[in-house]
Amino acid sequence: MMVTMVKADQALQGRQSLMPLTRKHGVLNTPLREDFDKKYSRLVVGMGCFWGAERLFWKLKGVYTTAVGYAGGFTPNPEYEEVCSGMTGHAEVVLIVYDPTHTTLQDLLAVFWAGHDPTQGMRQGNDTGTQYRSAVYPGSDEEYRQVISSRDRYAKVLAKSGLPAISTEIRIESTFYYAEEYHQQYLAKNPSGYCGLKGTGVDYS
Repeated sequence: MMVTMVKADQALQGRQSLMPLTRKHGVLNTPLREDFDKKYSRLVVGMGCFWGAERLFWKLKGVYTTAVGYAGGFTPNPEYEEVCSGMTGHAEVVLIVYDPTHTTLQDLLAVFWAGHDPTQGMRQGNDTGTQYRSAVYPGSDEEYRQVISSRDRYAKVLAKSGLPAISTEIRIESTFYYAEEYHQQYLAKNPSGYCGLKGTGVDYS
């Protein structure tokens, strides 16, 4: 496991071919990969192991579809084993496509901040490595400002509870690479599967 980020010139080469996927979400029965209608917005978040994180979001009102994948690194179209090696620079993430007339970015961020521990650096619980880092990748300058504002707000609440500073990576990132088919909606296919997701116990409010 790697707990320091790989440099771009050291990252694995990757490939040009996209990850093959079925067309439909295993729970919502909505498209997994398409040019989503402009009425939908998107957000990409990393909360450690992506299996449990995805389940959090597909249950929410206003969420059109979700998918797990990789973002924040250097290697194009990486495979799971490559990401786990730490040599791609990617985090395990969830793509959330949502209808902003039925939910908001702030609603999603409230679930994000409270749903994991954003103070742990390159790990989440017992899962250690750069791929398990906390991350938010907004798609625009305005969304970036909203994410930073929400982070600063939650950081004050955490500090009052004696918790350390937030280590979440926040930057505009447009490239999301889909993970392998068997990872998509994993906990719907395997209800007793592993989920190490755990918040700080401090509400985001």
